[in-house]
Amino acid sequence: MKASMRSRQEPRRVSNGVIIAAMLLSLCVLSIVKARYCSTPFGPGKPEDQLQEQMNSSIRMETDDERVPAVNTAQEEEEEDVEEDSGPATKEAAPAVTANTGTGSGAGKKDNKSASKKKKKPTCFMTSKRSERCEAAGDIRVVGNASTIYISGLDREWTTKPYARYHDPVAMSHVREFTLKPFPSAAADAPACTKNHSVPGFVFSNRGFSGNLYHDYTDVLFPLFLSTRRFKGDVQFLLSDLKPWWVAKFRPLFRQLSKYDVLDVNNDLETHCFPRIVVGSDFHKDMGIIPAKAAGHVSTADFKRVLRNAFGLGRAAASRGGATGAGKPRLLIISRKNSRRFLNEREMAAAAAEEGFEVRIAEPDQHTDMATFARLVNSADAMIGVHGAGLTNMVFLPAGAVLVQVVPFGGLEWLTRVTFKEPAADMEVRYMDYNVQLEESSLLDQYPRGHQVLVDPYAVHKQGWDALKTAYLDKQNVRLDLDRFRATLREVLAALPPASTTPST
Repeated sequence: MKASMRSRQEPRRVSNGVIIAAMLLSLCVLSIVKARYCSTPFGPGKPEDQLQEQMNSSIRMETDDERVPAVNTAQEEEEEDVEEDSGPATKEAAPAVTANTGTGSGAGKKDNKSASKKKKKPTCFMTSKRSERCEAAGDIRVVGNASTIYISGLDREWTTKPYARYHDPVAMSHVREFTLKPFPSAAADAPACTKNHSVPGFVFSNRGFSGNLYHDYTDVLFPLFLSTRRFKGDVQFLLSDLKPWWVAKFRPLFRQLSKYDVLDVNNDLETHCFPRIVVGSDFHKDMGIIPAKAAGHVSTADFKRVLRNAFGLGRAAASRGGATGAGKPRLLIISRKNSRRFLNEREMAAAAAEEGFEVRIAEPDQHTDMATFARLVNSADAMIGVHGAGLTNMVFLPAGAVLVQVVPFGGLEWLTRVTFKEPAADMEVRYMDYNVQLEESSLLDQYPRGHQVLVDPYAVHKQGWDALKTAYLDKQNVRLDLDRFRATLREVLAALPPASTTPST
């Protein structure tokens, strides 16, 4: 009896197993088919998310009033890559490091011989997908005109470019490369020190896209601040690809970060000897700092305070009552020369005056005195401009001021969000969008009503950054609807801090 019962159950068990296996196999096949054939390049309703990922490496800030003399003008557009995770290292896989130390060990795999030992941090490592930092201490000799740094005890040769835009090959192609070398086998063959320093040396570059105000801050100055503030001025800056006019423009800031004049490392004939060297800055995000990742937990607000001290800016806070607290709030209109101009600027100024603003119109360019323009921006309670590098001057606005970014027609909200909208909060600036409607755009005068540029901007986006830039940034000017503009001004007034009879200082 027992034998017959077993013989009846065994086939049933076998058939159940076959059914389960078949079901699992079917699910696997369906998953593969769906992933391969059913996915779309643009998800429903949010094509800009995928588009941004595709175009991150090529987007740069372009402005027709801040050309970079040494860089092809076709390379001067906006950059929108704000991912903070590290990409693959260019030299070795980069271990995680502690931001506020120079000698911390990486978070690599445990040594096979001892679980307590960690992988040694390499001399050069990626701190983000955009930035590489090299650090060493000991007997260090910098031969700047040869772009070579000799380091005693170094186990191998390293090369690096000290500019925080590693994800962008066009920018990096203009940056001078430095070679970190071990001392020659015969110590006597090492270059002799001609100038000794008792403080660390810090090497960075102002090549790439610097000279454009947006890139000055995003690629150079924010990274420089968060990387060197910990030295409290006891650091010697060694600037590669130095442009004298650029150094003069930001000298007040450099004097806040270092007690020493900036050295033109490429043209210096000395052999500078340091007890420690850092080559390359960290990068956190566009126009900003993440305090939790920064040495000393410095923040974007800290950077703004340093700027206020550097340029002697008197106003700490905006007010509905203006600088005196009992007057009118000041509106600064950022003007442009060529593309993305306000075509009815005078009418805008008149409308703003009628709404109760004191109005100033200014057009910053490469020759504008930075200190003078910083004081003008700092005197404003609100600032408005079409998307472009001129809006970078928001760094000088007092806390509580309102920034209105005019977003050109063409589905550019994702672009304008990363460059200025998201950084505004960390800068203690209130942000508003003014999205240009087709009827307010000069594109109506350039294309017939049914043209793809007018009716399907995302189809133009899919053609790549150059197509988007040409259609919506290079060729577009705006004529704001004055009724809409007045409504925006009333929102600005309501957003400003209440008037005070005590002037802000």
